[in-house]
Amino acid sequence: MQVSIRNKGCDLGDEARKIVIERTERLGKYLDGLERAEVAFALEPNPSISDNQICEATLFGHGHVVRAKAAAPELLGAYDRAYERLEHRLEKLKGKLVRRTHPHHRTAKVVDPQVLSDSLSVPVTKSKQFRIAHMTTDEAVFQMEMLGHSFYFFKNSDTGEPAVVYLRGDGSAGVINAAIAE
Repeated sequence: MQVSIRNKGCDLGDEARKIVIERTERLGKYLDGLERAEVAFALEPNPSISDNQICEATLFGHGHVVRAKAAAPELLGAYDRAYERLEHRLEKLKGKLVRRTHPHHRTAKVVDPQVLSDSLSVPVTKSKQFRIAHMTTDEAVFQMEMLGHSFYFFKNSDTGEPAVVYLRGDGSAGVINAAIAE
């Protein structure tokens, strides 16, 4: 697996860099075919935040993207927290792939309830463009969970129209399908 490391506002020493690369490569044991990993470290500039070292790790492979973000007082502590989250998400992904190929292992899908924070009207400060993939609603919910996001934008393979799945306050998932105005 190819591992790339980025630093922003902080310095990661050679020894720590070796540790991060070794541990990230070990994540390949959970799922064959992980092609590359990106690990980004940043320093939160606000001095009142005690967990000011941030680590964001993203794994790519088999058409899946698995991402985790964590913060701690130290760079390696933030990486350890992100690593644990990645392990959990990779185990979940492997379980889904096994259930897909072994029908006798299928279990009922349970979504862990998460409390969504109420947000006030916020100005738009960033814009992104990306290719949207054709997939079913269930696949989109799974991708949303693997990325750790509260929503996921995709092209519904059933309708051929853009759609959004989102995490509801009660822990279930909702879907918004596009409708053409007449």
